Amino acid sequence: MLIDELRRHNLAALSEEFGGVGKLSEHIGKDTSQVSQWLNGSINSGTGKPRGMRSSTCREIERKAGKPAGWLDTDHRAAASPFGANTGAGPAMHAPVPLISWVKAGDWCGVVDNFSPGDAEEWLPIPRAHGPNAYALRVRGVSMEPRYRDGSIIFVDPSKQADHGSNVVVRMDNEAEATFKQLVVEGDTKFLRALNPDWPGPKLIEINSSATICGVVIGQFIPD
Repeated sequence: MLIDELRRHNLAALSEEFGGVGKLSEHIGKDTSQVSQWLNGSINSGTGKPRGMRSSTCREIERKAGKPAGWLDTDHRAAASPFGANTGAGPAMHAPVPLISWVKAGDWCGVVDNFSPGDAEEWLPIPRAHGPNAYALRVRGVSMEPRYRDGSIIFVDPSKQADHGSNVVVRMDNEAEATFKQLVVEGDTKFLRALNPDWPGPKLIEINSSATICGVVIGQFIPD
């Protein structure tokens, strides 16, 4: 679910909780017509795209509605199971992160700032806590198989400490794109290791000052 769709879905739930669009609008201090446009995804005549809520507006609505920051950006559907007693509730979803390209990951490496909607292919909910600059990447190639398969999606957190054995996203100084390997620390020397035992390339690459660690992998999603 894209971020704008997720926000509309949660705003609809909030409207139901408050007893309708009118009562919600009154409570958060917004015009009923404005809230209705957000709920319906009315087309903006200037951009030709559905109207969405800015992040600052979402935080304002959450505050006035008594919800925690990021509530509108979180997928709450897993909290309730529609399949009866035989199926338990899924994990709680945290604020979604942007799915970006490997080039974009290299561009952002070391930049302390938030991603904007234009930086992402889409925004993906993640079932674990993460830092404010976390992001997602689609795995390419087989160097990290069998644990991380080609096409799977990894979630990366730049705020997490990279230690020996961490799976990390790294930008080499002479490369535009980031890469994905396991970090090996031997004394004062650092290496990148491919997990695939059949990988035909170098098994260990020394990095030290020749690379910048862009984040630690905190989870993955394997599409059907």
